[in-house]
Amino acid sequence: MRLVILTLLIALTGCEQLGIEDPAKVAAVKEAEGKAIGSACRHAMRAIEDCYTLNPKASKAAVYAGWREMDEYMRENKLEGVAPALPRAEPKKAKPADEEEEPASAPAPKKGGKAASA
Repeated sequence: MRLVILTLLIALTGCEQLGIEDPAKVAAVKEAEGKAIGSACRHAMRAIEDCYTLNPKASKAAVYAGWREMDEYMRENKLEGVAPALPRAEPKKAKPADEEEEPASAPAPKKGGKAASA
């Protein structure tokens, strides 16, 4: 009986090597990554909204927690933020209504209801 239990314990310890992930570890990693992203955004003097936009897959709660922790740390130690080396991306401008519509392949019919022959 002890041999069976020992064999099962050994088999279960190798689950991570088989690619079976522990949900608790995955959640902890995502939380840590979100906090790191938030901290980096605050240190780079980015607004929290910019941070959310730049990192859509990160948990907003974790990003905010990291941003807030870094903000408190920087205020306590009177640290200045570092300007980002990469310029902020300009938001894509919406095309004017004239450019969005594709030109018609045939001219519009005249008031008389007859289409112009081409």
